[in-house]
Amino acid sequence: MRSVQRYRTTLFVLAASALCAEGCGGPAAPSTGTPSPSTTRVLMVTHTAGFRHSSIDVAERVLPDLGRASGVFTVSHARTAEDVRQLMTPAALRDVAAIAFVNTTGDIGVPDLQAFMDWIAEGRGLIGIHSASGTYHGRPAYLDMLGNEFLTHGDQTTVEAVVEATQHPAVAHLGPRYRVFDEIYRFVRNNRSSVMPILTLDRHPMDGLPGAGEPADLPLAWTRQHGRGRVFYTALGHRDELWRDADFQRHVQGGVRWAIGG
Repeated sequence: MRSVQRYRTTLFVLAASALCAEGCGGPAAPSTGTPSPSTTRVLMVTHTAGFRHSSIDVAERVLPDLGRASGVFTVSHARTAEDVRQLMTPAALRDVAAIAFVNTTGDIGVPDLQAFMDWIAEGRGLIGIHSASGTYHGRPAYLDMLGNEFLTHGDQTTVEAVVEATQHPAVAHLGPRYRVFDEIYRFVRNNRSSVMPILTLDRHPMDGLPGAGEPADLPLAWTRQHGRGRVFYTALGHRDELWRDADFQRHVQGGVRWAIGG
């Protein structure tokens, strides 16, 4: 019961924060103006063709609630291979403003991946969460659009992430550093030159992998432009408990608001 009460309190705070961002004189999160289906619908894709995270079940409840709390976007779902085949064609995406790949893995069967990437480049949004970077390992064009490729991870651990883009709506609430416990991804490359970093690590995490605790420059969350489209990615989101955390929820909500072009 207490966890339910905390969850409801979190959503109330998020709704109040969204309203205040639009009218209280504080740092404003992006807004698309008057919500309408053609500009604010987000398709949440959670189909997996590889490892499946248990947190998907929680995420499928949380993200729609974040949309309702924001008053800016609504969420529909593509949960199965058949959903992906039917809902991710150019015709089916006409009224969608952004796609959220939430812990997707493997080749999830987008009917025409190049057409999908062109659709993003025309001015739509892509939100990638956690293992979205472990999706389409064999398709460099997708990974370039997203901004990087998952390489490996160690044990779950606590890190203190550096907040680099302090005014970005996905991290403006976090202060200069964000202390978080999760599974921390390592990536194929340092992508600082090709994205706008918003969260990074200045030390290797204490996760049992080589170099633990040593100075580093590791990406954790970023944004980038893909043509006229906007891409937001966060490597966080492995644990069920993190999806119930107010700071992480505001991180995701702010990323979605930015991606839909506020």
